[in-house]
Amino acid sequence: MSLNRCHFGLLCVFITCQLYEYHFIKEQMSWDEARAYCREKYTDLAKVFDLTDMRRLQDSAQNQTEAWIGLYNITGGANRRWHWSLPGEEYTENKTCWRDGEPNDQASPENCVRTVDKWTDVPCTNTHQFICYNVNKTFHLNETSVTWTQAQSYCRQHHTDLASGLDQIYSEEFKKLQKSKGSTMNLWIGLFRDSWRWSDGSNFSFRYWDMDSFNDGLNNRTCATTLLERSGRWSSAGCDQRKPFFCYDDNMILIHEEKTWEEALYYCREKHHDLASITNRQEQAWLQEKAKNASTTFVWLGLRYTCTLGFWFWVTDDVIGYNNWDSKRKVDACGMSGAMDTAGEQKWVSKPDDNKFNFFCSKH
Repeated sequence: MSLNRCHFGLLCVFITCQLYEYHFIKEQMSWDEARAYCREKYTDLAKVFDLTDMRRLQDSAQNQTEAWIGLYNITGGANRRWHWSLPGEEYTENKTCWRDGEPNDQASPENCVRTVDKWTDVPCTNTHQFICYNVNKTFHLNETSVTWTQAQSYCRQHHTDLASGLDQIYSEEFKKLQKSKGSTMNLWIGLFRDSWRWSDGSNFSFRYWDMDSFNDGLNNRTCATTLLERSGRWSSAGCDQRKPFFCYDDNMILIHEEKTWEEALYYCREKHHDLASITNRQEQAWLQEKAKNASTTFVWLGLRYTCTLGFWFWVTDDVIGYNNWDSKRKVDACGMSGAMDTAGEQKWVSKPDDNKFNFFCSKH
């Protein structure tokens, strides 16, 4: 982390990582003014992928009380979207998972989901037992009945998150825990919906509300602020209030030109830094959002197969630890490079070098 003079002489702090830089601006502005400033000087008001991002923001703005982030509310039930609690797990509609007639907002609003064998939407203030997920792909049943938000907080503090995604909810271990008392029980799962949106259009699902001060039902409080003195948790405020704010500057650029893999490589190295590499789940999720705006069905990555040595490598020399290959569309052969599918699960696929696609460049 380092301290710099920013545009207009404003004092700001920025934190650099491979994907983006956060910039804290001390100047107090309304939410709309802050967004305009961020879009002019950087990329947009800050978006937050997970708790690691939240800690970066909090660490960068010492001795401050609160600041705007890039989350705002499009009020109205019709604007709600379903999200999984686990960052990077994308929700896709699947009617077969829901009980007949669900979701139905019977006790409006019903924005959280419990399950026995099928899903039911219920008020988030209901209390149920729950199952947490661990990053090592194990699960933990908690037999204390709590609200959905309390369950989420517990799982994030003691494990990774509430069980999220079809692969987890329908895993054998989840079902085994669910039936561990001899009969099925209602359990919270990590599925919720809201009408909050990120300023840059991203669909990131991470939420970090301070439930003591947050009221989603107050329509005049439609912009989100991070309460830096309350562990960085978020609250809602009137958008015309004046506060300091966080911007972010994106290090990954989607180039809408159509080029062969080699042409894309030369373009990135001449005009930016290099073709993009993906080394963890967060980078995958970050680029998935951007890939949805591509004009081609695939987007080139800096992933190349060497037939001399017989393995795949990143042109940036990053180690291939994390991978997101579609095993049915991975071809280990000469003249093949890696691309991301822009639809569906957005897996990596092998494509002949002479195909022409959009591509990702990194700026640093």
